[in-house]
Amino acid sequence: MRLLFVDCCISQRGQDSRTRRLADAFLNAFRSAHPEAELETVPPETLLALRPFDPEGLNERDALASAGAWDAPVFALARQFRAADAVVVAAPFWDLSYPAALRTYIEHISANGLSYHYDEAGCHGDCAAGGLVYLTTGGDFEREDSAGVIHWRQLAAMFGIPRFEYVFAGGLDACPEKGEETLAAACELAGKLAAEF
Repeated sequence: MRLLFVDCCISQRGQDSRTRRLADAFLNAFRSAHPEAELETVPPETLLALRPFDPEGLNERDALASAGAWDAPVFALARQFRAADAVVVAAPFWDLSYPAALRTYIEHISANGLSYHYDEAGCHGDCAAGGLVYLTTGGDFEREDSAGVIHWRQLAAMFGIPRFEYVFAGGLDACPEKGEETLAAACELAGKLAAEF
């Protein structure tokens, strides 16, 4: 089994990142439950170095796709995402969604003809993953309509990934006196999810 970890734990807290702690709880439990699993990571440095597509870049990518040149470097992240057996994405709850670097990553993995395709019935996913987990932490309270949760749920469906789960440790700054308790509970939930994922 190959688990792809999209690490968008970008934080001014550095190693004290609350999202990192949540991600570590999931990953440690996953490794314990699946010692044979291979872990691939897209690190924050890779995400932050990505550039959004401009019209010229899109035209170049479309030309490569039309030629079936899926081994081109521009499709590297999409190929990696498509091949993963499971995906976990970790990102902080910023401005009601997530950091811009993660949105740019989504542009790079959304390759028509590789990670999904269209026919007369609509959009069909072509990714191998059986499940995608979205982990997030925020100062504000958990929102059922969080753009991050909704977007990743919809993306999982678009990519043909049948199972979507999320853990949202919210209210960490709104109720700082309960922050540690809230984060610990979210980490426990993430660990339980990873053990049976």
